[in-house]
Formats: sequence, structure tokens, C-alpha cells
Amino acid sequence: MIELFYSSTPNGRKISIMLEETNLKYKITHINLSKDEQFKPEFLKINPYGKIPAIIDHEKYLTLIESGAILIYLARKSKKFLPQNNEIRIFEWLMFQISNVGPNLGNLHHYSHFNPGKSLYSEERFYHNALKVYDVLNGQLKNNNYLAGNEYSIADISLFPWIARHSW
Repeated sequence: MIELFYSSTPNGRKISIMLEETNLKYKITHINLSKDEQFKPEFLKINPYGKIPAIIDHEKYLTLIESGAILIYLARKSKKFLPQNNEIRIFEWLMFQISNVGPNLGNLHHYSHFNPGKSLYSEERFYHNALKVYDVLNGQLKNNNYLAGNEYSIADISLFPWIARHSW
């Protein structure tokens, strides 16, 4: 069984989506970020960086952190959403989400949604970066059914929770 250490953030949600999509047996342990539970000693033993998501695969006694690594692990474990004939393209767009979509949209949300008016420079910078991210994604999806081609993959699963906040 997989234990997911979770909070309802885009990074947490991508792992819960993956677990639902794969039908792997799992349970959720909620981490209340507003109460700083991610910094409690028992959680820091799981992830010394104090971030969600994290998983424990109790069948293999394996602890894993970082959403991209977790998605790859779960895809390989379930044999779903990571076809070998397109693995490199899936990794390419998974890394795009991790390196560009998450940081840029996360910072935009932080400055414009949660703390508006405190740093106009930051709000404008990340707004323009977000426009570039959406432009790249729209260009990719104009030519493909899914982010990495014609099959639904972990690249799409990683992207959805961030794009679902588009209205922000």
C-alpha cells in the first residue's frame, strides 16, 4: 500500500490524481501546511526539506519525495501512463511542468492571489512568465491530443492541477 503525505496544493493533487488513475491501493495522511505540520520532526524524517508530497510504499519499505520522481515511480509500479515508446517526450514535458509551470504559476499565485499589492515587480514578472508558459502549452496542445503526444501520460497528470487554477 502507498501512503501519500498530502495537502491540497497542485503538487499534492497531482499525486492523488495519479493514485486514483492507477487504482493502486493507497491511503492519505493529511499534512496541515497552515499549522506547519510539514516541519514537525516526524514528517522531517520522511522529507527533510519539509515539503509535500511524499510517499511511503509500505510493500517495498520505500520512501520517496518530489512529485516528478513520485509520478515516475507510480507509473512504473502500475505500468500506466508512461509508455516506453514515448518515455523521453513524456519526461521532457514532465520536466517542463516541474521547471517552468510550477515555479512560474506558483510564484504568480503567491504574489498576485495571496499577497497582492506587496510587490508590483514580482506580480508583473510572474504574470508575464505565466503568459509565456500558457503560450508554449497552447502551441504544444494545438498539435497534439495530450502534452507529450497522443496518449494521456504523467506529463498531463502533473500539469492539470496547475492549469486548473487558471482563473487565478
